Amino acid sequence: MFDVGETLVDETRAWGVWAEWLGVPPLTLAAALGAVIARGGDHREVFELFRPGMDVAAEAQRIGVAGRSDLLSLDDLDPDALGCLRALAADGYRLGIAANQPAPAAAVLGEMAIDFDLIATSAAWGVAKPDAEFFDRIAAELRLPPAAIAYVGDRIDNDVRPAMAAGMVAVFVRRGPWGWIQAGRTDPPEADLVVDSLEELPLRLRRSPFARTGS
Repeated sequence: MFDVGETLVDETRAWGVWAEWLGVPPLTLAAALGAVIARGGDHREVFELFRPGMDVAAEAQRIGVAGRSDLLSLDDLDPDALGCLRALAADGYRLGIAANQPAPAAAVLGEMAIDFDLIATSAAWGVAKPDAEFFDRIAAELRLPPAAIAYVGDRIDNDVRPAMAAGMVAVFVRRGPWGWIQAGRTDPPEADLVVDSLEELPLRLRRSPFARTGS
């Protein structure tokens, strides 16, 4: 099971859209986001800083009407994403996506030429990470015990810790602002596996105690 933002998808373009819309230099917005992450805040605090009281959802709709959507696109996929997914599928793993995303993201992600068992969003489920219910729902949807599921994500707070607490194999991808700010060069003790790119993941799983066996 995979997270989306900064795991399968590079969010640089989306944040750039917001910087332009807010009239803020991209570096300034990135620095503000980093400060919010470092103190453990919610990323939406960045919008409050530059435009207090802004309705983020309504503003996102206005961006879309203006032809500059911040919604993810398959063009935003990280270069290593499809190769990793194909290699894991070839190794016999069932694949899925479950992430804090708006409902329309599921249709976009479904356009990948990958046979996913599950594509789920927090908006559709009505529950978001790091809530334990989110991870319980993954196991229920897949009809698997948590120990048979590896959850792959870039955030210690939203992905690694709650996946570990749910009894899943927690895989940390060290990239993106959350990954680098929350962990840096250290390996989070809650993670069962740590990779610096998805390209590493298939081989690391083959060599790990969590390698797929049987059918």
